[in-house]
Formats: sequence, C-alpha cells, structure tokens
Amino acid sequence: MSRELRIHSWPCSYYLETGKQWIPGNLSLTPGSVRFVADKSGELLVDSRFSDISEIKKESSHFLFSSLTILEKGTKHWFGSLHPNRNVVFNVLEHFWREQLLSGAESGAGKGRELAGMLEGSQKSLEETAKVLHSQGEQFDGILRGLHKIEGDMDVADRLLTELESPSWWPFSTKLWKTPLEWKPKETPAAPNPKSQEEILLRIPVIITQRSDSNSKPGNLTLLPSGLELRDGSSQLLHRFQSREVDDIRVHSPYELSVRQRFIGKPDHSFRLLSARMPEAIPILEMHFGGKVQFLEDALGFDGGRKSPQADLGMSVWQAASGMVGAVLNPEAPAGIREGADPEQLQEQQKVSREEAKELRQILKKLKGLALETEAELERQDEALDSIGDSVDRATLQIQRQNRRIRRLT
Repeated sequence: MSRELRIHSWPCSYYLETGKQWIPGNLSLTPGSVRFVADKSGELLVDSRFSDISEIKKESSHFLFSSLTILEKGTKHWFGSLHPNRNVVFNVLEHFWREQLLSGAESGAGKGRELAGMLEGSQKSLEETAKVLHSQGEQFDGILRGLHKIEGDMDVADRLLTELESPSWWPFSTKLWKTPLEWKPKETPAAPNPKSQEEILLRIPVIITQRSDSNSKPGNLTLLPSGLELRDGSSQLLHRFQSREVDDIRVHSPYELSVRQRFIGKPDHSFRLLSARMPEAIPILEMHFGGKVQFLEDALGFDGGRKSPQADLGMSVWQAASGMVGAVLNPEAPAGIREGADPEQLQEQQKVSREEAKELRQILKKLKGLALETEAELERQDEALDSIGDSVDRATLQIQRQNRRIRRLT
C-alpha cells in the first residue's frame, strides 16, 4: 500500500456491531478517508472514503452520552470517548468532508449537481430571510415615526402645563409656540469605494486552534498583500497579522501550519491552522514571507525530494495535495480523471464540470449579493433599535415628569 499522509489522529472508542462492544483505538484522518485502527490487535476496522460518506453527525447513544457517527452507504459507524472532545473532532472531519464534496475529486457530475441543489436551497432561505428583514425594517420605521410624533405631542403638553402653572396675574407668555419637529430618517452612509479596499490574494476555510486543542473552531484565513487575517465562523475578526508582525510560520504538514508573533514579557500571539485547502495557501505564504516560513521534519519527510523550504516549488507535495481539492476551482483539469480512461468520456466529464462550475459561481454571486444586502439591512435596523430605545427612554421620563406636574395642579 502506498504511503498516505495522516493529517490528524484522535484516541477514541469504536462500537463493533458484530461483537456488541466498544473497541479502544485511534481514529485517523487522511486526505481522502477516515480510518479507525484497534489498539490491541492493530486491525483496521473502518476505512471510509469521503466520497462514500453521506453524513457526519453528533449524536447520543444508550451506551455513551455523546458520540460521533459517520454514515457510509447505509452503515452507521459510532465513535465515542473522543479526545480532546467531540466538537473538535467533528469540526475537523466535517471540514475535510465538505471540502471533498466541493472538489468533486471522486464523482464530479453527481456531487456538482448535489452542491448546486444545496446552494439553491440556501439561496431561497436567504431570500425569505431578506423579505422578513425588509418587513421588519418597515415596522421599525413606523415605530420611529410614531415615537417622534409622541415626542412632539409631549412638547405641546409641556408648554400647556407651563401656562397652567403660571400665576393668574402673570401675563401670557411671549414664548413662541414651537411646532413639533418632523422626523427625518438618518442618511445611510455611502458605500465604501471598492478600489480603496485591499486586494484579497486568497481566502480559504480553516480550523483555528489557539492555546489548546479544545478550542478548535471553524473559521477563515484571508491572505492580503499587507499580511493575513483570521476570522471566526460568523466572519468576526479574530486577529490580523501585518507582514512585519509575523515572526515565523511553521508548516507541520501540507494541511497544517502555525503562525506566531513573539512578545517580550507577555504571551505570544500564536494560531494553529488546519485546512483541506492549505496546499493552495502555502506557496503564497512562501512568496510573501520568505525565510519566515519553516518546514518541520514531518512536512519535509513527506516530500522526499524537497531539500529546502525554498527549493522546487513547482513539483512539490503541495501541488499534488492541492489537486485533490482544486477540481471546482480549476475545472479545466478535473481531479477525478484516471489514466487509461476513454477520451470521449473524459471530454464529457470536463464539459459537465465546466457547466456545473459556472452554475455554482452564479449561485454564489447571488448568495454574496444577498448576504451583503442582509448585512446592510441589519446594520440599519440596529441603528433604528438604538433610536427607538432612546426615544422610549425620553418619552418615559417626560411622561413621569408631566404626571407629577399634573398632580400638583390638581
């Protein structure tokens, strides 16, 4: 059997259906499969290809409180006692499985159609959400107009109470009656100029670990000409490294690296990043950070011909590994092609892949536009809610003050 890179492994237990017992061992992740090897016998009990997996879930069983299940061709594999915890293992496995679906490495046509269907469903859900948000925004605007009218009425009541509180011998006030102020909606800030935004070299999904393995969470790595950014799953900025701030980037494997900024007298800023698309990012990191990129022994050992971190960038393990996840991004050369295949079949497969990639790009553009509009509407509604809160507070104070004045008059 040819040597295959093991990306990560976790101690756990596997429920053996035939023996009705939990077998301790190690669950390991490779670029194309998930495997479980028993500790005592060393037997390979599970070898599931990503293309055959239809579902990865977090479930609970009668035998164990929390478990991780992998559904493969109608067979469900149960894993428990996962270390460091179930969430970390699930995030990593689900990330590589999802990226394998996106790459279409094993079955381009079926997976591409399946992904298009999933994206279309997401688009419909986002459109419905946008409609609800728009209706909600109109309701907020109506509430604001009502509150501003109430504030105008309260000003009139305040002036009337002032006249009533004046002595009988006091002449009529010369204060001019002020008409209630009309509410004017806040001007929406002008959209930022796209030309002023920094160019994005590459953005990939990653599993981010800070300090300990138990904090591993999905996020995104964005490579910029001025440095790199790390964001969590909700696109909130976790940390931004300027190029001069990065002290070293250690490549542990073609799929895993760590970024560190050293400090004197306080803890370093260090993040460990794991991604199925990391082979695409490593050459860009080498180009921009040069000698700061260090290849550890495991990374160098997997690529036997790589003598130094800067040598032979073209024909390295990074290109070989990225071929597994680049089918959709590079539809000209589908990753599912095998040697000796019929040329007509390959041409038809390439045609389908191009069509599906074009469809996916169109749906993703629509999703991006909807997401940006939704974000802008949410920001506007946040401002409206703040205004509503302030207006309610002012109206409450005015009502309480005028009630006291009315009681004194009566």
